[in-house]
Amino acid sequence: MTASVPPAIFLMGPTASGKTGLAVELVQTMPVEIISVDSALVYKDMDIGTAKPGPDILQQAPHHLVDIINPTEVYSAAQFRTDALRLMQEITSRGKVPLLVGGTMLYFKSLQQGLAGLPQADAATRAELDREAEKVGWPAMHARLAAIDPDTAARLQPTDSQRIQRALEVYALSGETMTALFRKQSLQALPYRLFKIALQPSDRAVLHARIAERFHAMISEGLLGEVQGLLEKYPTLHPDMTSMRCVGYRQTLDYIAGKIDHDAWREQGIAATRQLAKRQLTWLRGMDDTLVLDCLSPDLYGQTHREINEFLADTVSPSNL
Repeated sequence: MTASVPPAIFLMGPTASGKTGLAVELVQTMPVEIISVDSALVYKDMDIGTAKPGPDILQQAPHHLVDIINPTEVYSAAQFRTDALRLMQEITSRGKVPLLVGGTMLYFKSLQQGLAGLPQADAATRAELDREAEKVGWPAMHARLAAIDPDTAARLQPTDSQRIQRALEVYALSGETMTALFRKQSLQALPYRLFKIALQPSDRAVLHARIAERFHAMISEGLLGEVQGLLEKYPTLHPDMTSMRCVGYRQTLDYIAGKIDHDAWREQGIAATRQLAKRQLTWLRGMDDTLVLDCLSPDLYGQTHREINEFLADTVSPSNL
């Protein structure tokens, strides 16, 4: 690989693995700029439930692609790719290295490999699928997907309503399965020399404990008030919108609506976050050319700094590191 190809770094990991804290440390000591790779952090006014870095941290280590749209708007993987490529070029032109940090694995995949020609979301189709799901339940919708697109269905849990709906929507709109469309995908080479780091826990129980502790903290910090405020500020906001499908927000809406009590709210929020972490780890295990680091290591920063230093050695002057 020639030195003329600029470097870029992926820092990936499940929720609560410490990605943000590590990235902030790296910004202080290395010539990098952070691009957030998080489908929840794009939303304004959604701070507590997304574990969004606070103003002090964002001032200390600015994150691109945070607080860029309202919760009533939609932000796609295609839009992320367009924005990320533009920002990466700008960062490179400033003599720095793009550090892409987050846990939205589809965004990482779309950036590195390009996107399949999937149809845009269609509100009428989604509403019809929701009506059917209310009658038969999402496990039955999952069974329907398995008959149409067994490969996609095999990757999804029967309760993963958002992804089951999207796969069925794609088939309804295009007449082709998601699997078939991805196979047709023409790879769009990313013009960067990538270094991919995956933070994974050596002890899953510790990660689960972190998740529980963080959700408890969100409740204490005012997650309920945040969601109530969102409903007041954005009158058209409703549970089917993408923003409100974020982990924690869906359960909080159910609590506000009286569908679950306080204990169930807490338990379901923690369980949903654990499921998210499990999906993220599954994605990470399927990625190639990735350096895996233990997110529980007491020397995580030192290990990461050394590995990045070595990666950048032939493209960035050592005096800048």
